[in-house]
Amino acid sequence: MSECYQTRYIYGEALLEAGGRYANVVALDADLYTSTRTVLFRDAFPDRFVDMGIAEMDMMSTAAGLASCDMVPFVNSFAMFLTAHCYDQLRIQICYPRLHVVLAGSSAGLTQGPDGASHQSLEDIALMRALPNMTVLVPADAIETRAMTLAAAGELDGPIYLRLGRYPVPNVHGADYRFALGKAIRLREGVDVTLLACGHMVSAAMGAAQALEGEGIAASVVNMSTIKPLDAETVYRATRQSKLVVTVEEHSIIGGLGGAVAEVMADAGAGVPLLRLGTPDVFGESATADELLNKHGLTPTGICRSVLQALG
Repeated sequence: MSECYQTRYIYGEALLEAGGRYANVVALDADLYTSTRTVLFRDAFPDRFVDMGIAEMDMMSTAAGLASCDMVPFVNSFAMFLTAHCYDQLRIQICYPRLHVVLAGSSAGLTQGPDGASHQSLEDIALMRALPNMTVLVPADAIETRAMTLAAAGELDGPIYLRLGRYPVPNVHGADYRFALGKAIRLREGVDVTLLACGHMVSAAMGAAQALEGEGIAASVVNMSTIKPLDAETVYRATRQSKLVVTVEEHSIIGGLGGAVAEVMADAGAGVPLLRLGTPDVFGESATADELLNKHGLTPTGICRSVLQALG
């Protein structure tokens, strides 16, 4: 079995690496530095780290000030607090002037687990997608997390939302992986179904494709790690070659990857059916990560079952 990694842990290591490369990278944290893994950056660069306390709104305003002085602030908290709690400050102080601030939303999605509805961010991608000037990135594994973090520090510009999780996942990419903004990665070819997945769900989609192969169905798997800007051409290709397009995300089916793909397909007038897998119009609840993934059919077995039902 492949070794598994939590993307939040890899992010902490990559942020430390970015701090060594770029003297203008700074880190702000909302008293969660052990969980968000910015503790590594704090220990190495104490003069470039600020623990803001439980004050995300103030942290966002501070980040805006730093960015306006040519610093590159990485702002860290749980994804739910970072995106929803201080939306107004993010919208007006960072996105409106298009400042280069990196929002690292940790412990995102259902797999936040026992902390329940107050901490499980099932709407964060939708919130960030709607903001003008915002880039939305959802890495699938350790390799992609490192590449995206370093790109956010030194190559990309403007506001960036980086969605990170605490659920261990295997690497789906190899050492030759290269991050390119807005470019999806095709991991598996199949002519019957295309599974468009992001984040933790990419490895689950790979498992589902293997299960579908046993049912005589050939499934493509695509890592849609850049939610905004979305790789529309990859979506068009899926509609041309597949009987069914499926989106898989650890997020509400409203406004996330499924919503983005539905918009592209509608604009193109694509007639192929679309199946959106994620959470329905509900809040999260307290349970283990595996229990929640099972409940919402976001496991290889659950994805396979939903695809078979959709194909009749």
